[in-house]
Parts: sequence; structure tokens; C-alpha cells
Amino acid sequence: MEAERRHVVDLANDLESGAREALPLEEDLAPDAPELHLFGRVMAKRGPFLVIRTPYGDAQALVRKDVLDEAAAGQRAAMDLADHVVVRGPVVRTKTGDLALSARHYQHVAKAMLPPPAKWNGLKDVEKRYRERYVDLWANPDVAAVFRARTVIVKALRSFLDDRGFLEVETPLLHSLRGGATAKPFRTHHNALDLHLYLRVAPELYLKRLLVGGFDRVYELGRTFRNEGVDFSHNPEFTILEAYAAHGDYLTMMALCRELIQ
Repeated sequence: MEAERRHVVDLANDLESGAREALPLEEDLAPDAPELHLFGRVMAKRGPFLVIRTPYGDAQALVRKDVLDEAAAGQRAAMDLADHVVVRGPVVRTKTGDLALSARHYQHVAKAMLPPPAKWNGLKDVEKRYRERYVDLWANPDVAAVFRARTVIVKALRSFLDDRGFLEVETPLLHSLRGGATAKPFRTHHNALDLHLYLRVAPELYLKRLLVGGFDRVYELGRTFRNEGVDFSHNPEFTILEAYAAHGDYLTMMALCRELIQ
């Protein structure tokens, strides 16, 4: 594993047109050319060319069976779309001017057990998209932007409250009494204690107890469960943010919310 571990997609983004043109063609490649690793999921295959999707973007690999050993060539022949592979080799310029990693080593890492959605038709079934998000992410890469945006938002919420002296806490998900909101709860049973419990509908009461215990400012960002209807704005399981501050009133919290949104 002495090859440089810099990602081929990053290299492609860094290369300007002049440097790109300076890369050798496959037939002009020097035997001792530096090698890179490329790992990810096979999204398309056209003859010896593979399009491999990585967390950083799509990259092209040129995988010719005649330059691989017998075992690797056999793995390449058995490859299907959605399989995970690792290739290693130097970066070359194709005859069309694109970048490709010319594979000198090829390894099959994981086999896809089911075929992916059709490339051109995509995944149109809304029910399947929401129930099988991993399939949705395969067929609609733009969906990943929503996941990343949520992560950024959650980090920003935490940073905003942390910077203002709020302490993040975790309160119980299982409650012996229903409270904190009027929503209908999910019920469960604790076998060891022979006790009926409820999944929380809100963390409110436990957060207020922390204020009673002496904390000035607390908040929780966590999962909440409400056994009620489902629509575009309501889900039985969702993430809730609740924050409480002592020595203030509703105007204090209104100002905090306004500042948070702005």
C-alpha cells in the first residue's frame, strides 16, 4: 500500500487544463509512474471503463483484463453494477481528454445481491423512496444533499446554544407517566420490572426538573414519539429541540428563537 492515497476525484478537481494535457496517454505510460487508490461503488461500465462512485464524487477507471493477474481478471469478469471495488494504478489522459485511473491492481470488495434501479428511469415510486432510503440515495444522488444539509443544521443548532451557555443533556426516552404534551403515546412493557411505560412525547418535564436542580440553561436535541397521524408535517418518530432558561420569561425565549432563526 505504498501508492499515494490521494483521491483521484480530488486530483481531477485540482488539475488545470494545461496539467491535464500533460498527463500521458495509456500507451505512453511509464512503468514506474506513481499510483493512486480508487475505491467505491460501480455505477456504470462501458467496455474496459468503469464509473466508480465515491463519497467525494464519481471517477473513471480503465480496467483492462490483459494487464491484471488471473485472479483479478476473474473478479473483473464477474463484476456487476453496484458492486464495491478497489483499483490501484496511475492516472492517465484518455483520447477524449478525460482523466482515468489505469488499473494495475483490481480487487472485488463486496457483491451487490440485488440489481440497482434502472439508470434512466430512476426510482419513481414515492412509497419505495421513503421506505428504502438507501435505494433512493442510489437512484437519486441529489437526495444526499438533504442528509448533509440536516447534519449542518443540527451542528449549527448545537453551536448556537452552546455559545450562549446552554448545557446539552439527555433525558429518558421511557416514561412511567405520560406527560409533556397532549399527544397519544406509544406504550411498551418493561419485563424485568413488570412495569408499563410510554415512549416520550416530549422531553419537557425532565428538562424542567434539571432547572429545579440548579442548572440555569439546558437543552435537548433528540428523538420523540407520538402515536398519531402521518402526513408531510407529522411523523410518529421525529427529532425535537427543546431549550429552557431560568431567570427569564417567554419574551426571553422569543428573543432566543428570533436570533436562532435569523
